[in-house]
Amino acid sequence: MKRKLIAVTACATGIAHTYMAEKALRKAAKEMGVLIKVETQGATGVGNKLTAKDVEIGEAVIFATDTKVRDSERFDGKKILDINVSDPIKNAKKVINDALALADKN
Repeated sequence: MKRKLIAVTACATGIAHTYMAEKALRKAAKEMGVLIKVETQGATGVGNKLTAKDVEIGEAVIFATDTKVRDSERFDGKKILDINVSDPIKNAKKVINDALALADKN
């Protein structure tokens, strides 16, 4: 069974790093055989918005952000890996492994 993660990316200006982090997470997850859905919270608004079902099936949530996550109460009760938006750009596979390890903790 494939592992499932969800993520939110957002940088202070909501332009480059938001989308660079999204792309890095998607690429690494694909290479690792992990399913991921990434919501972007950028200057143009929210992209690829996570649904209630997405949140429900996500084993853990990655907040790759340098700003406040919009509607963060949606993730109450979920295991959240809270990191800088630049972290997945530098090493997305480590971020995904850290999120999976967090999901496996009781």
